[in-house]
Amino acid sequence: MTAETVLARINVMKPWLGDEEARALAEVVASGWVAQGPKVKEFEADFSHAHQVRHAVATSSCTSALHLALVVAGVGPGDDVVVPSLSFIATANAVAYVGARPVFCDVDPATGNVTAETIHAALTLDTRAVIVVDQGGVPVDLDPIRELCNRHELTVIEDAACAVGSTYKGRPVGTGADVAVWSFHPRKILTTGEGGMLTTHRADWAARARTLREHSMSVSATDRHGSLLAPPEVYLEIGFNYRMTDLQAAVGIVQLSRLPQIVERRREIAAQYVARLSGLKGLRFVADPPYGATNFQSFWLEVLPAFPTDREGLLARLADAGISARRGIMAAHRQPAYRWRDTGNAALQHTERLTDRTLILPVFHELDASGLDRVIACIRAAAGEVGT
Repeated sequence: MTAETVLARINVMKPWLGDEEARALAEVVASGWVAQGPKVKEFEADFSHAHQVRHAVATSSCTSALHLALVVAGVGPGDDVVVPSLSFIATANAVAYVGARPVFCDVDPATGNVTAETIHAALTLDTRAVIVVDQGGVPVDLDPIRELCNRHELTVIEDAACAVGSTYKGRPVGTGADVAVWSFHPRKILTTGEGGMLTTHRADWAARARTLREHSMSVSATDRHGSLLAPPEVYLEIGFNYRMTDLQAAVGIVQLSRLPQIVERRREIAAQYVARLSGLKGLRFVADPPYGATNFQSFWLEVLPAFPTDREGLLARLADAGISARRGIMAAHRQPAYRWRDTGNAALQHTERLTDRTLILPVFHELDASGLDRVIACIRAAAGEVGT
């Protein structure tokens, strides 16, 4: 790789941050209150309104939000939780945090998401909850899953880490779950640097999550700070330090205000990829399912045997051209931490195929026409090769 290529690197993802976020941060710094406080409360209100859900609880990460979701849902030792193996490792880890057992299920090969059928195949007598994932921002088909889980009296937790701005049957994803969780990591399209959110229609679950995120203190840090003589706090149960700061929330408020622009731009880029690469034999692209619209947090494609090179070969070609693509979503059941875990009776062939064959192409707000041309030209050149 030449020095010129290194300088012209195209990243797989880049947050869209600017002067508005800088001003919002400066205002919080000037206020003297940078920990969890009024900006967090404002961000929660804005987020719950935008996602048509009654309650939103900001946290330090999506993983901490998922942990709290399981706790407030009453999941614990002796319980099984059905989760997709095709997901970031945190989805399964949160189940282990509460002492429950993750039971892996397979996914639909077109969307990469769990279905009512794949969940049903993984149910056990001890199943207490199901975690569904909007993988890469593709909305999960929730209604059939809700029907199944209602019949078996199972809690539905939606891991919407990647899905801010995606819709299911015309509404924001997450509204139909018992509880949903969201990520604001820099890899996501709405970022606060780090951070997460828990949303639910249940006031009791939201209230408990707010207490648990702050060591389960009976008096919040904000209330104590506002009192000249703060009342003595009581620690109601064993809690956690899962707070978001006002610095993060200030950035999140700005990011949320322009979420429609962000999603529109990502969908434009995805449409360009499909329009200009769909004629190539041996590639299959992620697409909107018939019941919803994706935010294209990740634009992934599957490299089929008919393509002249395999997934690893295409990744290498892109890297040589200074283009940072990524392997597709991991299969958690293959990781050393979970090799000993039970996958129940569910076959995971679609999970393994997608893990082995998919890759993620660059998509970010400021990806310009020349950068997009370079990515497309590289893939088209790889398609013209004879064998590898």
